[in-house]
Amino acid sequence: MSESKSLRKILSVRSIKEFISTEGTIIISLAIMIGLLSGLGAVGFINLIKLFRTLFWSTWGGYSGYIPGDLTSLLIPLLPALGGLLLGPISAIFPTEAKGHGVPEVMESVVLRGGVLKVRTVFIRALASAICIGSGGSAGREGPIAQIGSAIGSYVGQVFRMSASNVRTLLGCGAAGGIAATFNAPIAGALFALEIVLGDWQVATFSPVIMSSVIATTTARYIMGNEPAFGVPLYELVNPVEIVFYIILGLLAGLVALLFIHTLDTFEEFFENKVKIHPWLKPAVGGLILGVVGLIFPQIFGNGYPSMGEALMGNMAFQIMIVLVFLKILATSITLGSGGSGGVFAPSLYIGAMLGGSFGSVVHSLFPSVTATKGAYALVGMGATVAAAAHAPLTNILILFELTGDYHIILPIMAACIMSTLTIRGLSPHSIYSIRLHKRGITIEAGKEVNVLQSLKVRDAMTAKVEVIPESMRFKDILQHFVNSKYSNFPVVNRDGELTGILSFQDIRQHVFTSELDHIVVAKDLATPHVTTVTPSDNLKDALEKLAYRSVEQLPVVDSRNEKKLMGILTRRDILTAYNKAILRYETTT
Repeated sequence: MSESKSLRKILSVRSIKEFISTEGTIIISLAIMIGLLSGLGAVGFINLIKLFRTLFWSTWGGYSGYIPGDLTSLLIPLLPALGGLLLGPISAIFPTEAKGHGVPEVMESVVLRGGVLKVRTVFIRALASAICIGSGGSAGREGPIAQIGSAIGSYVGQVFRMSASNVRTLLGCGAAGGIAATFNAPIAGALFALEIVLGDWQVATFSPVIMSSVIATTTARYIMGNEPAFGVPLYELVNPVEIVFYIILGLLAGLVALLFIHTLDTFEEFFENKVKIHPWLKPAVGGLILGVVGLIFPQIFGNGYPSMGEALMGNMAFQIMIVLVFLKILATSITLGSGGSGGVFAPSLYIGAMLGGSFGSVVHSLFPSVTATKGAYALVGMGATVAAAAHAPLTNILILFELTGDYHIILPIMAACIMSTLTIRGLSPHSIYSIRLHKRGITIEAGKEVNVLQSLKVRDAMTAKVEVIPESMRFKDILQHFVNSKYSNFPVVNRDGELTGILSFQDIRQHVFTSELDHIVVAKDLATPHVTTVTPSDNLKDALEKLAYRSVEQLPVVDSRNEKKLMGILTRRDILTAYNKAILRYETTT
């Protein structure tokens, strides 16, 4: 009887209303809505690209180069030039919404503008990128759809008057939904949003992002079918020794990704500062140059999926693949540098496929008994190059698995992705998404704009009131102190109030149930004497790095002239609060 009353109480109208009105439930509901909208947006965007591709290339049956004996095929360079001519005014009038590859603008919005994007982004980016890619521009569709999905999520958050943190989360839901629907990869879409766009792995963010990704993928599968982006034969690790070759491939992928990043950056600066023509004409000039190169190597047109498919099936010659590595870098840099609109994810996959395929051709010819065919190396090269370019190994390990549906080669993919990321991070701190932001004075780490943190001092965030533990406090009282406090570690001070150590729950955990210590052991016996501290004049970026390095939640603040004099305490929450206040001030003054 009592159980039925409890059940009725749980299911009461009031309880249900309270559940529905909770913030978590509202966010999940909005995430489902955003997943549906971003899935539909991805489908619409893909079909828009197909429409423009048909309009521009139907005469030749698709992307093609010079056809011997057919003089009209010499007109092919005019097609991407015409696309650039149509795109030019859009890029010039709406540079933030139309120009480039979209993801940096989303990242900037997350850290500096509370996740706010204009709703017009959905339509301008879709049109601009569809024209560019459809006319043959060397770019991908993932950057645009990430921005389109993000704009949808941001707009929903603004319509429902959500807080800045929730708008950022909903923006991430849109980015995840767009990527997931475009590539039929729900896990990778979610990780893309969490690892690259938001830099945030909290449960409150993780759950709605996952939900949006699932709904978007389900929507796209219902409309377009459930097929992997690439069909590949069954590959596997032939011999344990072969892992060495995949590690070497990872090293090469890191170097090639670095070349791609800096080539793209160089061309963006060149067209912006050195090409002295009307901004409306720059994409047309880039399209014309691309078209001339494409007369001989038409494989560089568009997102390159057909050529990647050939490389994965092992149907492309070594000489062609090695040339296409560098031509695709050049083609994408010209397209986006001149003001084109499209993503860098697909070109990175393409470059990696050609690099891996050519590398695999060499090692398989030299060591046929212990290596897989070149198609396997093309597959691993794709993941390794994108992981390095984006500085995001986890996302790309999983996205490659989802794009192909092949688990058998996961070990080589993991080894190569980690090696390529370590290589490029050792040579450059900036990813293909963050380098242009850095040039504009915006440096992002873990979803935070570190230049803001560098400008803030510990004195701006610290709490002067400190809970300390005297050296003489007995073990029984220490236990009670931990139970009654919200903190998990405390500065330990002597009679003169000088800092002598730090005591954390980890230090006492193994002794909790040893009652004999209650009146024998004191705080001084258990405390760690070597304390990581900060001073009021230190900046919050350095403080945050110390917190991360030590895996603690708070740091003692000491006088810069006397490291024993305790001035206050600095917690992760203090840093986050100071950061958000600084961003709010930035938003209200710009």
